[in-house]
Amino acid sequence: MKFLYVPFRSKYVKGTGEKDKKECIFCKPLAENNDEKNFILARYKYNFVILNLYPYNAGHLMIVPFKHCAELKDLSKDERDELMELISKSCEILKKQLKCEGFNVGLNLGKAAGAGIPNHLHMHVLPRWLGDTNFLPTLCETKTISFDLHKIYSELKPKFNKIKI
Repeated sequence: MKFLYVPFRSKYVKGTGEKDKKECIFCKPLAENNDEKNFILARYKYNFVILNLYPYNAGHLMIVPFKHCAELKDLSKDERDELMELISKSCEILKKQLKCEGFNVGLNLGKAAGAGIPNHLHMHVLPRWLGDTNFLPTLCETKTISFDLHKIYSELKPKFNKIKI
């Protein structure tokens, strides 16, 4: 196996342990109230939409409840309903703006299921295109991301601001 030096991911790796709410990588940017710096696209009544800082593809979003909880059962019906509505609206926006051809949508509940942040539930919305994978992950175990997170944010932000739920 080859190794790719990516020191910028150390914040992510260090943020995956059992931490208290003050150190949650989702709760902290909410408290800062600097949405552009933290790539928060929009805040709604129960959830917010944020760009993934460690994306698998361009436009990889996460929809995150304001409530710091690990399980779907801990969300109210209204919180879950808004979460689902935001998934639907996010797919519409990404399809129109980024011309993606499909989506992977999901969440990982618990470390055993692959949750990198097991203490704060979050839903991934991952745009996909035919041929968006190539030989690098297979031959080199390396994935390239060839887009600017700031540009994607600027393009998507006005669209998310228009969502009314």
